[in-house]
Amino acid sequence: MTEIFDPTSAPVVREVRLAPRPADLRGLRLGLIENTKFNSDALLLKLADRLRDRYGMSMTHMARKRSPSHEVDDAALATLKAQSDVVVSGIGD
Repeated sequence: MTEIFDPTSAPVVREVRLAPRPADLRGLRLGLIENTKFNSDALLLKLADRLRDRYGMSMTHMARKRSPSHEVDDAALATLKAQSDVVVSGIGD
């Protein structure tokens, strides 16, 4: 009899707490996180332009990750927290 090993494991259930959402976007400060994928910076800058035109938002900071799989570094997080009311993390491709 052949025994087959199943290397998969059951999913881990975690509580996810979302950040509070603003009631209105008008005049808020926008921070961006760019993940280094092709066109992610262009996509985020286009989004920032549209949010500026529609809601008067101002882009205050764009952080760039080392790679798509890396986290945002602590210094960039501190800047985003201090200078942004809303942060958008974007991808490209």
